[in-house]
Order: sequence, then structure tokens, then C-alpha cells
Amino acid sequence: MTDITIKITDRNGTLHEVLVPTDMAMNIMEVIRSYELAPEGTIGICGGMAMCASCQCYIKSDHELPEMGSDEDLMLAEAFYVEDNSRLSCQIPITVKLNGLEIELAPES
Repeated sequence: MTDITIKITDRNGTLHEVLVPTDMAMNIMEVIRSYELAPEGTIGICGGMAMCASCQCYIKSDHELPEMGSDEDLMLAEAFYVEDNSRLSCQIPITVKLNGLEIELAPES
């Protein structure tokens, strides 16, 4: 089992450095929910199916991420507060390569 560190800035501007296991097939949204870094019912409303943008985040580090799929791209095209570095955290699986990743949660829409 390998744990990685991810830095997550919540919607209040507080930085959280969290340890995340890489052997549980989790995604970033699930990490945010498990550490309760956003109020319940405000993130991952669709359950991680890229059908809402409640888990939108801004990628702050230069990590290589999986290519954005068409569902994610279409959802971000309709979302609020979208920036060039926006991604849906439910579409980013946890891997060893994400060690040190820095993200910021987008404002709640």
C-alpha cells in the first residue's frame, strides 16, 4: 500500500494536506468527501458520473493528469466559475503520479 500527499484548498481558502491511499480505486472527489473538506450535499451530487459540476476544482500544480473525456468537457462548458485549469475532481483517479498534486475547490454554484 502506498500513500500519496495531496494539497487541497477548500472553498474557505484553508489549505489541507491529506494522505491518500493509492490502492483503493478512489478519485479526487471521493477524497474531498472522505476528509469532509466541503459541506455534505455540496460536492459530488451526481455521485461522480460527470453529470454535474459540483466537484469542479482548479489544478494548481503541473502534474500530468488523464486526458479530459467528452462528458467532462461538456459539463465544464456549462458550469460556472470555469477557468483554464478547471477539472471535475470525480474524473481524476488517484495514482502514485499524483503525489504532491495541488488543487483548489471551485466556488459553489
